[in-house]
Amino acid sequence: MFKHQHPYPPYIPQNTKKLIIGTLPPPRFTTGDLKPGDVDFCYGSRDGQLWQIIDIIYGLNLKYENTGHAILQRKDFLKEHKIGICDMVECADRDKIDASDAGIQNAILRPIIQLLEENPSIDTLLFTGGNSKNGPEYFFRKHIKDYPQIQLKREDESIPKVHYFKLGKRTIKTVSLTAPSGAANRAVGSMALYKKLKAENPSMNTIDFRVIQYAPHFKS
Repeated sequence: MFKHQHPYPPYIPQNTKKLIIGTLPPPRFTTGDLKPGDVDFCYGSRDGQLWQIIDIIYGLNLKYENTGHAILQRKDFLKEHKIGICDMVECADRDKIDASDAGIQNAILRPIIQLLEENPSIDTLLFTGGNSKNGPEYFFRKHIKDYPQIQLKREDESIPKVHYFKLGKRTIKTVSLTAPSGAANRAVGSMALYKKLKAENPSMNTIDFRVIQYAPHFKS
């Protein structure tokens, strides 16, 4: 059994407005066996797409390498745009050492509601995945079962799913984005909107589609 410990504490700059929430980085970030092109920071896997998407949205010209400069680029961006990162899972067990959410067992969750109370400027949670088993929205729903006063209310039937909930006098928005992973590309390919846009523009790919989906929620 592999103990998959999250290697990064929550990164929440002062006056953070939006919080990116995933599950766990690939196990090699826990063991320190990084690959060329990995960045030793949240969502730093060379196989992941989140920073590629953000790079395109904001025109950042990021470095994709295991250097302090690449880390600093990402931290500076997050500070400037008042965006934080705090994944749902602090640690978990795995029978197989891989990055799949499906393989997560015995997850110990991070205290997201407590962190929201400690950071009153946060008004939006950006889930990098939905409510399928062991996805970030799934774990968040599990977490708030300890807070019966918190109820997610869906805005409408649009995709990505948008919910709102009350935390004291605050209203907090959640957005369940399509996961920025290669494993989610099949799901993207089956979406009616992607098929429509692809038919209109055959050069469109799954990263282009995510850019269209993510941009309004990151830049609003």
